[in-house]
Amino acid sequence: MENLIKKITDTGVIPVIKIDNVKDALPLAEALKNGGLCCAEITFRTDAAEESIRLIHEKYPEFFIAAGTVLTTEQADKAMAAGASFIVSPGLNPEVVKHCNDKGYPIIPGVCTPTEIEAAMSLGLTYLKFFPAEAAGGVKMIKAVSAPYTKVRFMPTGGISTKNLADYLGCKAVFACGGSWMVPSDLINEGGFDEIEKLTAEAVALLKEIRA
Repeated sequence: MENLIKKITDTGVIPVIKIDNVKDALPLAEALKNGGLCCAEITFRTDAAEESIRLIHEKYPEFFIAAGTVLTTEQADKAMAAGASFIVSPGLNPEVVKHCNDKGYPIIPGVCTPTEIEAAMSLGLTYLKFFPAEAAGGVKMIKAVSAPYTKVRFMPTGGISTKNLADYLGCKAVFACGGSWMVPSDLINEGGFDEIEKLTAEAVALLKEIRA
């Protein structure tokens, strides 16, 4: 888990992706790679997720892939068998977390309240997704809830963009951000992979500027 967290932290921004058609998986991965990001969170919000993870993992083994929106133990098993590096969920489902812990799957579940943070800590987790970030209070909320939990770190997702990325990454309790602004679903469905590559490169440039 430590090596994985270091990878995520070094990357800084994880593209959160909804793929409707498996045929778009490899062109999308190539666009991300050319733009400077060898990572992706592919959400299980569509039937194309499992096969998309498998195709990207086989073609680009250097990618580390999160399976996002994992709501069941069955989805977790399918995602890891397909080649996902870790599991991400929008909320904290103890059954899914315990299953992943028992199987050795790294998991970053979603939280947004002190009660959920403590529930996650009781399950042995200190790296958590903060979701939905902007709707739940943004950076101010993260700073407020992290004060009593000094060992917990967050990956905020939901409403992150070029306008607020610096604010989130400037928060000591944040180790990375999830964002979909460089991989909008309409561009994926339209085959706009050149534009996705451009948006990804701009995100990488912004990240370097923030960290300079």
